Amino acid sequence: MLSDKNIKIYVAGHRGLVGSAIMENLKSRGYHNVIGRTHKELDLMDAAAVKAFFDQEQPQAVVLAAAHVGGIVANNRYRADFIYRNLQIQQNVIGESFRHGVKKLLFLGSTCIYPREAPQPMKEEYLLTGPLEYTNEPYAIAKIAGLKMCESFNLQYGTNYIAVMPTNLYGPNDNFHLENSHVLPAMIRKVHLAKCLYENDWDAVRRDIDLRPVEGVDGSCSNAEITAILAKYGIAPHAVTLWGSGAPMREFLWSKEMADASVHVLLNVDFADTFACGDTEVRNCHINVGTGKEISIGECACKIIDEIGYRGELLWDRSKPDGTMRKLTDVSKLHALGWHHKVEIDEGIHRLYRWYLKGICINHL
Repeated sequence: MLSDKNIKIYVAGHRGLVGSAIMENLKSRGYHNVIGRTHKELDLMDAAAVKAFFDQEQPQAVVLAAAHVGGIVANNRYRADFIYRNLQIQQNVIGESFRHGVKKLLFLGSTCIYPREAPQPMKEEYLLTGPLEYTNEPYAIAKIAGLKMCESFNLQYGTNYIAVMPTNLYGPNDNFHLENSHVLPAMIRKVHLAKCLYENDWDAVRRDIDLRPVEGVDGSCSNAEITAILAKYGIAPHAVTLWGSGAPMREFLWSKEMADASVHVLLNVDFADTFACGDTEVRNCHINVGTGKEISIGECACKIIDEIGYRGELLWDRSKPDGTMRKLTDVSKLHALGWHHKVEIDEGIHRLYRWYLKGICINHL
């Protein structure tokens, strides 16, 4: 069915980091009837609005890339928001997909679903074998519920819903807001701003925070106000301070590669391909998506500093939490299903910083 390039595919979250890349990937493959809705056009937490959308559009395939996301600070601080909003979104989109006879659904989760102390690399079978990381437990539980919804609908009703669990993603359209961004884009922005301060380039500083204000402080504020708010986030002319020790290991995947893997699974993988024939208990049918390679946060920060050309000092605030020490995925199932990554971390950092600078310049014109 998905070989028909005329089918209507709905990408929920098409403006986000992964959703935008998935839409672009589908269109590059000749799928021209790919639709999306902004949050203003369709609130996915509004059950009645989601039903009305499905009634009107009748999509034949759905990619659920929409989610309420954030970094370690936001996850720990806004715990109710992360579990409630994500459960609502999943309930509405997956439920209406079933009620409207959607033929194929792809659900995007996260590798934070695995236990904090899971053996490394993490296999799909390690799900629900131990306690979760406390700081993102609500988000993880919501994502576990989503993949179990897909699995359960498949088993009870014979649907074809596939869940993929990406590792840490980064790329174009990433979130660089200092209050709630993920680790790699946060480090890029912090080091970039520290470099601008080091070089006394206040025009560059103002362009940056005009585009992404920090707690209401933008480029119209005084030098003293800007300096104070940036210092709160560890950004100073001669030093940039990052959270934790720098010791945790992380696996990073370029978002456009996540999109390519997602579309590969959407077009080529069915539910029956995700578990062994003859299993008495069908579970852990989700698919890890990653590189199978890891790097320490400290080493990643050094690569970013080298890319940006910052000459100040790198400091670590060890009073702040490190989070899970390792989160390396086992991607054997993904490889067996025919997909491998190509973009390594050095190339990815270079691409993302170029994209970040271009965005600041374009929005300043």
